[in-house]
Amino acid sequence: MKKLAIFSILALFVFACGESQSREDRLAKAFPEKAEAQKKDDGKGIGEITSVTLNNPLDAKMVENGKAIYELKCAACHKLTDQRVVGPGWAGLTDKRKPEWIMNMITNVEIMLEEDKVANDLLKECLVRMPNQNISITDARDILEFIYQNDLDFAASQGE
Repeated sequence: MKKLAIFSILALFVFACGESQSREDRLAKAFPEKAEAQKKDDGKGIGEITSVTLNNPLDAKMVENGKAIYELKCAACHKLTDQRVVGPGWAGLTDKRKPEWIMNMITNVEIMLEEDKVANDLLKECLVRMPNQNISITDARDILEFIYQNDLDFAASQGE
């Protein structure tokens, strides 16, 4: 009986003191989505897009497809100039945001608006939530290519 009591106390001590994880580490394991959002902001937004390889020169077919998607799903709220209508204008967007952020905003809009500071600030400015247009990653990549072409065209029209 005495051995059992000593063993129990020893076991409690080992289990109580054995784990050296910080409170943050334990919370990160319990709530991985929150831990991910709290990581230092790398400007890429929140979503599955972590790396984008840009085309140089731009791919004309992707630009054309991106333009068609823009006209169908985006043009009602976003102008190709720097003018804000419902949402912000797209001119100069590639100078302000990383390509990963742009694609994450297009494909993961709900989480971006909730957890990304820049997206949340834009929501406060525009006062209207961007709707989820159910755009695939491939189509988002084409839209990104179109946005880059738009920035080139806009800069050229401004004499830059």
